[in-house]
Amino acid sequence: VQLQASGGGLVQAGGSLRLSCAASGRTFSSYAMGWFRQAPGKEREFVAAISWSGGSTYYADSVKGRFTISRDNAKNTVYLQMNSLKPEDTAVYYCAADTQAYYSGSSEGMDYWGKGTQVTVSS
Repeated sequence: VQLQASGGGLVQAGGSLRLSCAASGRTFSSYAMGWFRQAPGKEREFVAAISWSGGSTYYADSVKGRFTISRDNAKNTVYLQMNSLKPEDTAVYYCAADTQAYYSGSSEGMDYWGKGTQVTVSS
């Protein structure tokens, strides 16, 4: 599975961005997917995840109510809609695939990672 994230950029605080992650491979629809981020000097952290069908979603407390994860299995794509962005959301955002149907609860459980996309939120 190859993953390609896109949609990052520079936005003012309070603004919105939508990240996309396109996946190759016919098994995408059976995998849980997740978004993670890493800010300079900080460890990578979980942002959001979604089950194989989209029926279950999971969010970090820091983004709950502002970010929405979704997927389109027909397009082999997972999205992260980010609203009400804050400067502390600035990071490189990565998408990842878990070959299990539901998110394992840990980044160590993710089996495939894409290259990141930079999100910068100015104050």
